[in-house]
Amino acid sequence: MMQQLELLLTSPYFLSALVAVIGLLVGSFLNVVIYRLPIIMHRSWQKECREYLQLEPDQQETGPFNLAVPLSRCPACATPIKPYQNIPVLSYVFLKGRCASCSAPISLLYPFIEVLTGLTSAIVAWHFGYTPQTVFALVLTWSLIALSFIDIKHQLLPDSINLPVLWIGLFLSLFGLFTDTRSSIIGAIAGYMVLWSVFQLFKLATGKEGMGYGDFKLLALFGAWLGWQYLPLIILLSSLVGAVVGIVMIIAAKHERDQAIPFGPYLAAAGWISLLWGHDINQFYLATAGF
Repeated sequence: MMQQLELLLTSPYFLSALVAVIGLLVGSFLNVVIYRLPIIMHRSWQKECREYLQLEPDQQETGPFNLAVPLSRCPACATPIKPYQNIPVLSYVFLKGRCASCSAPISLLYPFIEVLTGLTSAIVAWHFGYTPQTVFALVLTWSLIALSFIDIKHQLLPDSINLPVLWIGLFLSLFGLFTDTRSSIIGAIAGYMVLWSVFQLFKLATGKEGMGYGDFKLLALFGAWLGWQYLPLIILLSSLVGAVVGIVMIIAAKHERDQAIPFGPYLAAAGWISLLWGHDINQFYLATAGF
């Protein structure tokens, strides 16, 4: 019995399945983060502006509003969501995608984020196995999912996620988990400065801002986690995917030519791919190029 239990606890299949379940639960929480964090930021900005202009507080804001309070409720009828109605994916299926109280449709985005978080978490666990890298790679993966969908919906990459994760990457380099300290520090500086320089050149040439400062910090984050050696791959992958998606959206007439396209999700996807398979991709490129 003990031998079977030991085999189970050391099995990559067991680890991936366990982490997938954890990922589903985390995905449910990420839905809260993605919905509430921009509102929290907006309220904070309004409060600061009112204080600076010496205006009266907004009387419409009643009670605390953060990631924990108030409890989740239907946006249509404001009925609180019961715990058994908030089980990842399963609740959506059982409720047939509608509110139990008012039958208002529930966005498919919620179960999609839960499934995406569970799937990517399982892939991370399978790739890194029973190592400390798995724990921290999961933290990075979950942060990237939150950043990506906030950027898609609001064109924001919150510092409250970006900066702490960047500092975690620098801290991990002290132990050489993903890269060494020298590569991490250079990567953080280079990641920020590369996109900052592109931003300044584009603004000088066109008078427009081509991207936000959150994109600079996100690439700096990847530089801190993976080292400067992975930055060319991340920039190339994100640019290719972003260009293809942008062209397809314009051709499909679902996007105006002058309408901004968030770059954060493409950076996040490219960085996540580099986290798992960047070394193999770089080695394949060097071998193909004859180096």
